[in-house]
Amino acid sequence: MERDDEASGPMMKMCTNGGDETSNRRPTIISGEPLDIEAYATLYKGRTKIMRLLFIANYCGGNQTIQLEALRMAYDEIKKGENTQLFREVVSKINGKLGDKYVMDSAWCESVERRAEQKKLKLENELSSYRTNLIKESIRMGYNDFGDFFYACGSLGDAFKNYIRTRDYCTTAKHIIHMCMNAILVSIEMGQFTHVTSYVNKAEQNPETLDPIVIAKLRCASGLAHLELKKYKLAARKFLDVNPELGNSYNEVIAPQDVATYGGLCALASFDRSELKQKVIDNINFRNFLELVPEVRELINDFYSSRYASCLEYLASLKANLLLDIHLHDHVDTLYDQIRKKALIQYTLPFVSVDLSRMADAFKTSVSGLEKELEALITDNQIQARIDSHNKILYARHADQRNATFQKVLQMGDEFDRDVRGMLIRANLLQHEYHAKASRKH
Repeated sequence: MERDDEASGPMMKMCTNGGDETSNRRPTIISGEPLDIEAYATLYKGRTKIMRLLFIANYCGGNQTIQLEALRMAYDEIKKGENTQLFREVVSKINGKLGDKYVMDSAWCESVERRAEQKKLKLENELSSYRTNLIKESIRMGYNDFGDFFYACGSLGDAFKNYIRTRDYCTTAKHIIHMCMNAILVSIEMGQFTHVTSYVNKAEQNPETLDPIVIAKLRCASGLAHLELKKYKLAARKFLDVNPELGNSYNEVIAPQDVATYGGLCALASFDRSELKQKVIDNINFRNFLELVPEVRELINDFYSSRYASCLEYLASLKANLLLDIHLHDHVDTLYDQIRKKALIQYTLPFVSVDLSRMADAFKTSVSGLEKELEALITDNQIQARIDSHNKILYARHADQRNATFQKVLQMGDEFDRDVRGMLIRANLLQHEYHAKASRKH
C-alpha cells in the first residue's frame, strides 16, 4: 500500500486505515443484546408509546417472546386511556396467548364508550353555548377540548380538524404556538409529514421569542419530517441543533436517545469529514445527547478516526434494534449503505495504490465482494481509480497536480484583475459624483 505524497491534513494519520486498532484501548461493544422492551418503553408516554410497542410486535421477525412482551405492555398501556378500537386490535393480536388476564374486556370497553359519548355530548353543548355568545377565547378552548377528546379516543382525523379550527380564534402568539404544536403532534401520528413541515414553519414565523424547549421540539419535528422524506442532511442539521434542555419534555413524540441516534446516523451518511468534525464531534450541545447512546458516539469517533472495522462492527450490532424503530425502520438499509460507501471512499483517498486483501480485512468482507463495491463507486465516478483484478490492487487516478495548480493560479489572477477593475470604476464614479437614478415608470 503506497501513500500519495501530496495527501495532507488529518488523513495522514491513516497508516493502516482500520487495520491496527490495538494501539488504543477500545470500549467493549455493548449493543448486541436483544432490545430491552421494558426499558425502551419507559422512554415514551401516551399514544407513541403504544404505537412503538405495536410496531415492535409487528416487526420483531417472528420472535414470539419479544412480540408477546410488547403486546402485553401495549395492552396495559391502552387500558389507562380511552381508545377502545386500538384495545380490540391488540386483544385480537394477543389471541389468548397471554392467559386469562389479557383477553377481551367487554365491560371496560362499554364503560369507556359510554363515558366518551356523555363527554362528547357535554362538549357539544358547551361549544354551542360559546358560539352563541361569541366568546372567542371560550370557542378556541372548546375546539381544543374537542381535539383532545378525539385524540384520546384515537380519531386522529377529527382531532386534527378541531385543533386547526382553533386558528380562527387565536388572539395571542402563545395560542398560535399551542395550535401548531397540537397539529404537529397529530400529523406525526398520522404520518402526514408535509403538514408537520407546514406547521413547524408557521410556529417559527411567530413574532415573539420562542421558549428554548419549544424551539427544541420544533427542530425535532422538522428533523423527523426531513428523515421521512429521505433528506438526511437536512434531518441531521435539525437534530444536531436540538438544545439539551429538551430532556424528556417531548417524549410523547421522541426521546433524547432518538435525537442522538437519528442525528448521528444521518450525519454520518451525509456529512463530509470537516462537517462531521465541526458539527457533530465538536458540537457541545449534541455531545450531551451522544452520551446517552455510547454506541453511536463511539461509531462516529471510529468513522472519523478511520477505524472502519470497529465502526462497522458497532453498526452491525445496532442494526437489529434500529429496524424496530418506528421512524428509522425504512431508512436503516439506505443509511447503512451510504455510510459504508463513504467509508470506502475515505479509505482510498490518501493512497496511490491499495492492496484489496488488506482493505477487505478492514471492512470484514471478501476480496470479490469488495471489488464489486469498488466497481460500482468507480462507475458512479465517486472514486477516481482503476482495479488490477489479477494482482488485486486498486490504483488511484490522481489529476495532474502541477497543471491543476497553474490553472487555479490563472483563475485567481483573472478574478483579482476583475475585482480591481471594478473597484477602480467605482472609485472614479464616486470621485466625479456620478449617481445613476432608477427610471420611473408612469
